[in-house]
Amino acid sequence: MKVLFFTSDDRKVEAEAKPGDRLLDVGQGIGMPLEGTCEGQMACSTCHVILGEKWFAKLPEASEEEEDMLDLAAGVQRFSRLSCQIELTEELDGIEVHVPAESRDAQRY
Repeated sequence: MKVLFFTSDDRKVEAEAKPGDRLLDVGQGIGMPLEGTCEGQMACSTCHVILGEKWFAKLPEASEEEEDMLDLAAGVQRFSRLSCQIELTEELDGIEVHVPAESRDAQRY
């Protein structure tokens, strides 16, 4: 299945994924600046992404814990989610993911 990442400098980067993959892992695998400091434990917001309304509507609702972490994310918007909490399914084939300009991966520097 395909995942399309859009960077803050208007690059479109396509990734291949399998159902069951976490969006965070897919993004990190192609060099997106999604730090994921807490490794998916919802103790940070460094994997924050923004989805289009169509894709956002296909996801299960965010948990209260995820909503709390999103409150701490820089550049949060209405369709923001934590990529560590998105498990890819066949229904999400072609998902479009926007990486906020504020995203940095300090582990890469």
